[in-house]
Amino acid sequence: MFRVAHPAFVLGALHLANVVLTSAALDNRQATSYTLEDMYQGESFFDNWNFFSEPDPTQGLVDYQSKDNALSKGLAFVQDGVTVLAVDNSTTIPSGSNRASIRIESKKHYTTGLFIADFVATPFGCSTWPAWWSYGQTDYPNSGELDIIESVNRLSSNFLTFWRAGSAQCTFPDSSHGSATGSITDESKCTTGTTEQINCAFEDGSGNGWGEGFNNAGGGVYAHLINAEGIKIWHFSRASIPADITSKNPNPSSWGAPVAQWGSDSCDVLERIVDQTLTINISLCGSWAGDDDVWSTSGCPGTCADTVADPANFDNARWKINYVAVYQPA
Repeated sequence: MFRVAHPAFVLGALHLANVVLTSAALDNRQATSYTLEDMYQGESFFDNWNFFSEPDPTQGLVDYQSKDNALSKGLAFVQDGVTVLAVDNSTTIPSGSNRASIRIESKKHYTTGLFIADFVATPFGCSTWPAWWSYGQTDYPNSGELDIIESVNRLSSNFLTFWRAGSAQCTFPDSSHGSATGSITDESKCTTGTTEQINCAFEDGSGNGWGEGFNNAGGGVYAHLINAEGIKIWHFSRASIPADITSKNPNPSSWGAPVAQWGSDSCDVLERIVDQTLTINISLCGSWAGDDDVWSTSGCPGTCADTVADPANFDNARWKINYVAVYQPA
């Protein structure tokens, strides 16, 4: 989730010394084999996630539900093997009030690995602010944050963002992005060295990276790799998912250019992304989706608060998840 203009979620580093890799090395490294470590899927999905039920730190008009409430209200369930996380779409509430929604966080934390998430559908619609992301449990924000799917309202673009902070210089010049297909949203943020939390973000303007376009393509897979070489994120629509992902024998070296990439040639990424909690949520309005300027350019009528009041606006505000898989090098 965006954190500088949009306040942070209330949220020991693993350090590999002397890692200096060029972007060419990132793109041409030898293939690594991976072993499945964790598979979150089906009827046991919720056994491995905590339900966050505190007030939304991004000031969203949501009441995040406990596990018992989420299950009893039908906002979290598994149907035909697909895990569904939904916003309440049946209750009329006063304008400016909070609507019931879901935020879940993995019980297990990760610093490195290959993370593959297969989504049938992502939430979308005016006032929605969905995200598939992770954040560091230890020493946040110095322990980092990675946003894989994040957008708001009716925007067509997905925003993929690495948030970093710390005492040492950490920048991402052009050379660190390799052949990534996304567009840097603000190069100055990527190349500014600071001890404050700051982001380096890519925009995927393809139109099928999230929301209605993503769903109309049958959903798809997001895969992200975190290791000593840096971070890469790929997106595959349903029809283009590599066979090695489907067969649970992933080979990232064969996937071509990622959408987003942050190489360790100018910043030791593993000092900036530690002890990550995998997180899936749906906020409403708040400091990004409800921002007046964002709202006015999102093609949404009326006000964000009035939109939240009407349950008819949330029939599409739900995640549908086939699985989340975590692999480690064999």
